[in-house]
Amino acid sequence: MFGVLLLAAGCSAPETREVPETAATEMTTLSGALPASAEEAQARLAASPRHGEWAIVHTSPTDSVRAWVVYPERSTPAPVIVVVHEIFGLSHWVRAVADQFAAEGFIAIAPDLLTMNNIPLGGDGAPDADIARAQIATLNNDVVHQQLLAVAEYGMSLPAAEKRYGIVGYCWGGGISFEHAIRSPSLGASVVYYGTSPDTTLYGSINAPILGLYGGNDERVNATIPRAQEAMARLGKRYEAEIFAGAGHGFLRQQDGMDGANLRATEAAWPRTIAWFRENLER
Repeated sequence: MFGVLLLAAGCSAPETREVPETAATEMTTLSGALPASAEEAQARLAASPRHGEWAIVHTSPTDSVRAWVVYPERSTPAPVIVVVHEIFGLSHWVRAVADQFAAEGFIAIAPDLLTMNNIPLGGDGAPDADIARAQIATLNNDVVHQQLLAVAEYGMSLPAAEKRYGIVGYCWGGGISFEHAIRSPSLGASVVYYGTSPDTTLYGSINAPILGLYGGNDERVNATIPRAQEAMARLGKRYEAEIFAGAGHGFLRQQDGMDGANLRATEAAWPRTIAWFRENLER
């Protein structure tokens, strides 16, 4: 058994319940697989049967972002998922997560929001994590969301795409994926993985339902949940949050951490994510 703290807009107080470790099987995915951990990412990318390609998306007359685009194997147009990277930049792991979204039937686009910062690559071909972390702090949020909107429009313009999109982000990208719901009235759904909640005075413009997925041992982030819950409930907007007991920050990346709690959190959070996007983007 592992504990999941469930928070929903409209609840006066959080309610804790015990969820069986097999609970994730109650929600199925097309592939039946979890995303790769950081250690598995390169091998999973190399073995993927799906078509992935690099694209350059022009986001302003003087700006552009590089993006990794992965296509699902399906016979009908697919909704688009924009995958927002962590503070480490567009790593192999983020691209592998995008690939797993494609395995579930979505067109997944993972933009490199540090494209114009020219982050040097390490020996494994991924961005230098320390330099990326430092450069993330220099980004202008207005520009970031302008870029994300342009990437979403690019994705929805693809011949194989539906004109609907969702967004998901991790760590720094988790906070961005919550804030993007404030910035984009056309957003269909948002999923926040262990990202801080933005300024609640801006929530009036939110149209998209938001799902938050958090590790229990991550109070820096989790301390920002109640204010978001209260504001979303007051405005009559949908915000559902789950805190996985014992799991740490970054549990989806570090699935072997926290004495098994990170893996159990992943096993519950990933099917929940897919179900959320299917509910709100598939028609």
